[in-house]
Amino acid sequence: MPFRTVTPEKLSSAVVRQIEELILRGILRPGERLPPERELADRLGVSRPSLRDAIGQLQGAGLLTSKAGAGVYVAEVLGSAFSPALIDLFGRHDEAVFDYLSFRRDMEGLAAERAARLGSDTDLKVVAAVFTRMETAHGKRSAEDEAALDAQFHMAIIEASHNVVMLHMMRSMYELLRGGVFYNRQVMFKQRTSREALLDQHRAINDALQARDPAAARSAVEAHLNYVQTALHDQQKADRNEVIARQRLAHETEVG
Repeated sequence: MPFRTVTPEKLSSAVVRQIEELILRGILRPGERLPPERELADRLGVSRPSLRDAIGQLQGAGLLTSKAGAGVYVAEVLGSAFSPALIDLFGRHDEAVFDYLSFRRDMEGLAAERAARLGSDTDLKVVAAVFTRMETAHGKRSAEDEAALDAQFHMAIIEASHNVVMLHMMRSMYELLRGGVFYNRQVMFKQRTSREALLDQHRAINDALQARDPAAARSAVEAHLNYVQTALHDQQKADRNEVIARQRLAHETEVG
């Protein structure tokens, strides 16, 4: 018969499972510090020895890491998505930039569609709150804040889609973006017209999500990333044209 004796679960095993689920669902993020041992044990309702046992198991699994005198942190596991050699290759070829944008358009369009259908009311409130902060940063003309909130807005949509594989994959992609591997997002904020257009595009995405219109949400995301791709292509062309113009000017100066 396919039955086994039911045995009580160790408290440490329950703690392991809970922390694993928080990491899996993206609630505990890479680099995030866990509360101090006494506080965490109290929150979980377990003894400190049981908590230490659980932390040890999670460290052995590579999900947590300890820093001497600083505490226990969620391990930086995102960097394992791509090898250093491949990351370096991405950074040296424009082809990777546009393939990256195409990939994002497909994945984030799907995420927006899912978020409009499956996201909870709280999920959509998070998206709306981030967009409100984007409007505030836009008014202050803070390119750095706008760029950070841009990434946060898109990640909030991916989180609202409730697909943990997509969540971790896209977080990995955004880490590369934040590190400037694909392009510097602040390039998009050089021109006033670009800043206005980008804010309007994010407004359209937010409006479609709040209306729970999956088709409109996906279309708005795709239109936004098509715009980003065109803008980056135009900026690259302008930069190349400027190099040529400087060469001409230098030549004319020498000849003259």
